[in-house]
Amino acid sequence: MPQPQTTKKKKFIHIATSFFGMMVGAFFAALALRVFLVPNELIDGGVVGVSMILARIYGNSYISYFLVILNLPFVYLAWRHIRRSFVVHMLAAIFFFAIFLLLLERLPSFSSDVLEAIVIGGAMLGAGAGMIIRNGGCTDGTEIMAIIINRKKGFTVGQVIFFLNIFVFGAYGWIFNDWHIALRSLMTYIVAFKTMDLVIAGLEELKSVLIMCSKPEKLSKIITHELGLGLTFIKGKGGYSGEDRDILFIIVERLDLAELKEIVLREDPSAFIAIENLHEVAYGRTARVALRRKARRAFAKGLL
Repeated sequence: MPQPQTTKKKKFIHIATSFFGMMVGAFFAALALRVFLVPNELIDGGVVGVSMILARIYGNSYISYFLVILNLPFVYLAWRHIRRSFVVHMLAAIFFFAIFLLLLERLPSFSSDVLEAIVIGGAMLGAGAGMIIRNGGCTDGTEIMAIIINRKKGFTVGQVIFFLNIFVFGAYGWIFNDWHIALRSLMTYIVAFKTMDLVIAGLEELKSVLIMCSKPEKLSKIITHELGLGLTFIKGKGGYSGEDRDILFIIVERLDLAELKEIVLREDPSAFIAIENLHEVAYGRTARVALRRKARRAFAKGLL
């Protein structure tokens, strides 16, 4: 009996945390729009950008309503083609975003320098959108369309979103006969996109490393002792020689990568090292504690 209750409690905490994260992200995104983007006639891409174009025509107080109305068809597409649990998160994110846009309507604007508005507003908008996506939500229906097109036609999600946004920014410049605001908005979108990527992927630059060498046992002990890194043995077989061999798999931060390569090539100059970028690594509490203990033991041995 205690185990199911514990599981339900963890699930409730996870759901509550994700909704709170989406709420915070929606607040920052709405703050960026109200304080930095709208007063400087800048727009975002996708459905949010179209909503801002319509709001500039009919009145900035209508952004929230256009955002909700324009996203409804994409909510239906998500219900049909993705998964229903995602729809719940998407609706919550759109609701939080729309509410904060209404509540923050009367905030004083930042309209002194356009470049500052592009950088600060874009970064704040990207951070907010990144928090929403990282917690399982979405406020822009074009991402839903991009996922569906990716599944059916093979185009990447990034390609579809970029293609759609060309029309959004192009329409903005054409409607108001001012291509400067369209280019400034594109710059804002680029800043927001890069910031969003940082928030989703994290600031840590992790690498996964595969090492094929002639002395895997000896090398694993040296790496664990000198760097305090955990590693895994993967059973492999030479494609040419047909010999069985152990491959070392290691996840390492960028700052330790140079030292890791130096150790490997020092011990085995003929070793083969394959390095790939990682966006995120997730592991449970037990594994985290074990890794910390192993690192402390390795550090203590190094002092001795």
